[in-house]
Amino acid sequence: MADSGEDLFSLLDLTEYEADALEELLLLGRTTAPDLAEATGIPKARIYGVLDALSEAGYVKVIPGRPKRYEPHEPSAIAERAVENRRHAYERFREDVAAVEEAFVDEYAPVRDRGVDELSPTEDLFHVVDVGEPSERETRRLFSEAEEAVYVLSKSFGYVDAVRPAMRDAVDRGVDIDVLLLNPGSLSAENRERQAEIRDSLAAEFPSVAVRVSDRVLPWRGTFVDPSLSYESGQGLLMVEQEDVPNHHRQAAVTENPSFVAGMWQYFDLLWRHESVPADPDPDAERDPTAGGGAVE
Repeated sequence: MADSGEDLFSLLDLTEYEADALEELLLLGRTTAPDLAEATGIPKARIYGVLDALSEAGYVKVIPGRPKRYEPHEPSAIAERAVENRRHAYERFREDVAAVEEAFVDEYAPVRDRGVDELSPTEDLFHVVDVGEPSERETRRLFSEAEEAVYVLSKSFGYVDAVRPAMRDAVDRGVDIDVLLLNPGSLSAENRERQAEIRDSLAAEFPSVAVRVSDRVLPWRGTFVDPSLSYESGQGLLMVEQEDVPNHHRQAAVTENPSFVAGMWQYFDLLWRHESVPADPDPDAERDPTAGGGAVE
């Protein structure tokens, strides 16, 4: 098939035989089932079923006679019919869902609406996701949903490219962002170079983002947003330091528990104020370490 044809054929939900038959018909114009089977290599025992399916889909018309002949509709008509077929399939799907929706909600809503008293402490505190794309997706969500402040605690912020668009949107919304990184002296040469590149890119692209480096090894890493010391808001993601465990075996904890997030922020704030230094030694580039985190009450 030509490239342009492949693009449309891939959207028609056809079997391989149906796609081959329709393409050949478009090239031949009008032919009989036996001739089409010979031209395409489709078994003669299958060709009539293939043509019936194409006819029912509205892509092929049947010319009565002895023998019957088959002719494709105009390519533009085939494209329009493909859209109609998908629209009709969606309408049928919507009707099928509507027919069972009430029973579904009646059966499962009571389970989902359990009160807090019925939840175990672990259920109420956090759930876990795998480290990698799932944890990066959750981090992007945190940046996207942040209203006032985002705090990042990371070894080198090596996943910054995965969250950069969401981070940009947060900055554009006026969200304060503080990033606390591991002291370069505690990193390998490779990670130290990578962190330096990331710090340079943050300074160039996100000058409003405050970046500091810790004086000592960080026991955990993560991102949390909008903490409140009145325990009314906040959510976050964290993972503990496990250098001996491969990333694909690690998990991160996601929490929407305001009290837990407030505790995370208090730990972060202590490190930020008392056990870290500016990533940029230029005093004109240093932001007051007490200024970050407008969300904390």
